[in-house]
Amino acid sequence: MLENLITSKTRLRLLVKFFINVANEGYLRGLASEMQESTNAIRKELNNLTDAGYLTRSETNHKITYKANQKNSFFILLQQIVRKYVGLDTIIEMVLERMGLVSRVFVIGDYVKGIDSGRIEVVLEGNNLNEEYIKQLSIKIGLEIQKEVVFYLTHKHDNSGLLVFEQELVDDRVQIL
Repeated sequence: MLENLITSKTRLRLLVKFFINVANEGYLRGLASEMQESTNAIRKELNNLTDAGYLTRSETNHKITYKANQKNSFFILLQQIVRKYVGLDTIIEMVLERMGLVSRVFVIGDYVKGIDSGRIEVVLEGNNLNEEYIKQLSIKIGLEIQKEVVFYLTHKHDNSGLLVFEQELVDDRVQIL
């Protein structure tokens, strides 16, 4: 769907790279290698996104690094669009629907690094999680967002990855933070 709006695949991959996780950054040759694109194609799109104010550019030790521009007025909107494109909103919505007491949801693996590999790895933290439902849900979500979705269940996660959902239980009531 977003491919119809943003026709440049390179631009779309760069938006995923930088807006899925604000900590992601990259430089020309590293991005070209990671995305298996020519440096000219990457340079063109980096210049376009920087000129538009969506990315910032900084130079250290003769290396130019790019990051998402958090001060841009469209930053939050772009981050939401990218997360919707990747399917994170669908995953969270479906997980919370019948999952049990999920306290936190983390994305780990390629998507945290901004690599649109087609495989989303999700850690669900909570007690009494419905494992049977998760097996079915993985397939259902995968078909809906057209990506492979892998869930890992745990009682306590080590905080690695991208935290995309958190709620606190207060007197057997859920409080979303």
